[in-house]
Amino acid sequence: MAGNTFGKIFTLTTFGESHGEALGGIIDGCPAALVIDQEFIQSELDRRRPGQSSIVTQRKEGDKVEFLSGIFEGKTTGTPIGFIVRNENQKSKDYEHNIDVYRPSHADYTYEAKYGMRDHRGGGRSSARETVSRVVAGAIAKLILKHYGISVNAYTSQVGDIKLLKNYHDLDFNLIDSNPVRCPDVLLAETMIQKIEQVRKAGDTIGGIISCVAKGVPVGLGEPVFDKLHADMGKAMLSINAVKGFEYGSGFEGVKMNGSLHNDAFVSESNAIKTKTNHSGGIQGGISNGDDIYFRVAFKPVATIMQKQNTVNANGEAVEMTGKGRHDPCVLPRAVPIVEAMAALVLVDHLLRSKNSKL
Repeated sequence: MAGNTFGKIFTLTTFGESHGEALGGIIDGCPAALVIDQEFIQSELDRRRPGQSSIVTQRKEGDKVEFLSGIFEGKTTGTPIGFIVRNENQKSKDYEHNIDVYRPSHADYTYEAKYGMRDHRGGGRSSARETVSRVVAGAIAKLILKHYGISVNAYTSQVGDIKLLKNYHDLDFNLIDSNPVRCPDVLLAETMIQKIEQVRKAGDTIGGIISCVAKGVPVGLGEPVFDKLHADMGKAMLSINAVKGFEYGSGFEGVKMNGSLHNDAFVSESNAIKTKTNHSGGIQGGISNGDDIYFRVAFKPVATIMQKQNTVNANGEAVEMTGKGRHDPCVLPRAVPIVEAMAALVLVDHLLRSKNSKL
């Protein structure tokens, strides 16, 4: 199976399955002498872990990371960083009814068609549990970004048709983790939570949108042809389970504007070149321009629902199935730290392309 490595300079290779012994990864290209804040890394994992509220899957996992290499006396050595996160609460029997059945909108059929076999226990590598390794690497990437004064904040901005209409400039990012749905508007968050609970009780699922803002990104990250910064960011987001769409800057709404309104006029402020507006989303010609980078990521409703569905089995016979086990009624609350992690990986990778190997 190819495609398990992300990045060019700062790379992450992940391994493991949802119902295997452990998941893990190898981070290569991390600069030496980076102070590793174990508590921060674990706090990022805690934001992603299952069982943290009533609106996410009730699978109970500690998600404690164990570092195996690349760190000495609390600092990175510049050598590959190996780590694992052990699975503790697998219930593989919940998937025995899926051995020969193709679940609607899952990877069951495509995996079996491509590889000639599949892991029916939670989907194996197609399970969203694989993202635990991304969050570990993303946390380390965030530590590097912090060194350069760069921050990345993601938050839930839409659940179903419930939309957060405020501009991100008017939001307090410190409130993102103040509620289970991770929406910085605490009043709207209650409405979102009620919607998710309503859908969960009906045995159904619901999707939505996560918005993300990166501040402090310097001018010059990204390459102008195939490695455009927004192209790599799009690939990163679209690699996350359940993601169906990505837009940055004005995105699809920009098509409603004339060029005279959409263009970001340049101005000179305090001996620095700025833009009066930021419809470009901080990226022009595939290269960061120093403005805030902001984008939105659309997540579909989780494919496993607790209702009867029609499908077929491996013999092509029509069958009826109902989802079992512990699943998220809405992926957004746990996907917020995943979006941040992948954004941090992209930014660090491009940052290191323009820097040497020392912090």
